[in-house]
Amino acid sequence: MTVTSTGAPLTVLTEDEALFRDGVSEFAQAEIAPRARAMDAAGRYDEDLLPKLFEMGLMGIDIPASLGGAGGTFFQSCLAVEQISRADAAVGVLVDVQNTLVNNAIAKYGTSEQKSRYLARTAADTVASYCLSEAGSGSDAFALQCRAVPNGHKMWITNAAEAGLFLVFATVDPSAGYKGITAFLVLKSDAGFSLGKREDKLGIRASSTCELLFEGCAIPSDRVVGQIGRGYKIAIETLNEGRIGIGAQMLGVAQAALDAAVRYARERVQFGKTLSEFQAMRFQLADAATRLEASRLLVYNAARLRDAGLPFAKEAAMAKLYASEAAERIAAQAVEVLGGNGYTTEYPVEKLYRDVKIGKIYEGTSFMQLSTIAKSLLDE
Repeated sequence: MTVTSTGAPLTVLTEDEALFRDGVSEFAQAEIAPRARAMDAAGRYDEDLLPKLFEMGLMGIDIPASLGGAGGTFFQSCLAVEQISRADAAVGVLVDVQNTLVNNAIAKYGTSEQKSRYLARTAADTVASYCLSEAGSGSDAFALQCRAVPNGHKMWITNAAEAGLFLVFATVDPSAGYKGITAFLVLKSDAGFSLGKREDKLGIRASSTCELLFEGCAIPSDRVVGQIGRGYKIAIETLNEGRIGIGAQMLGVAQAALDAAVRYARERVQFGKTLSEFQAMRFQLADAATRLEASRLLVYNAARLRDAGLPFAKEAAMAKLYASEAAERIAAQAVEVLGGNGYTTEYPVEKLYRDVKIGKIYEGTSFMQLSTIAKSLLDE
């Protein structure tokens, strides 16, 4: 019997993918990792770092080269988020929102003029922000109340402080329910637009999370993305893709936590032996490594399905669900492996533990991912 291969294993990268991953990893460890602790303490990005991200092409990974982007793939965006998040999850989410949400939405639903005008900017020098959440609209995204009138507000908006471009979801007709939701492009320079409260967060502290205020803010009709009343479709589809990006972020944090735990277990001596010589410790680390590898397979599979143009909503939900829960477990184990040292800021794992918690909350809580998976099993 002849057995024919159906393709490369999920985690085996092409030459281009491997070169890209290694280049991002080197950059992240050289430029981001040394800044991570100080940025976390300050609750701000180092202002010298953002231009470097653009120079590396990391803010427009799958934007066509003709528009100044890197001309890469969605999968490469996920590789970048993973490697950057190993250095700092706060920078990882900056790159994730830029690529998997805003750039992705404009590329798929924007007009030719919008692509030329705005993607060229997000590839070159403009941070972008995805603006869906409100005080009463988190997991229930379609409960948003912000109306497409000159006054309104949004809450919990990632990248808000750094952004020059905002993809804002608002309803043109509350009586139409979710079919009134429309997507708009708002510029930081627009009259009547401003930032409100900046949240003081548990983790990913350098990443800005702010309230947006619209007071007499008028947006021209040529900045509507897609059709009026079809913003819900843009939100659903981009969030499905964004969830893969969050899964990739969790991979990076979990890998950093496992690396720290393994390194410490090899060095720390107790009762005359290194921790790595104790069976109980070896089994804990083996369990963490297995969960991390399972997470990577789920995330890579979802990303490759998306690039292949195949259905991936269920797989994206599974990837985010499992990767976020595995990462939280691995980070907690890392703190315990380091013991008292793990609870101090002198070692990296307490930050990783704080950073990882958001993975089960934003871009759809774990309960929302379970709902999506269940629906695919039972309601279709």
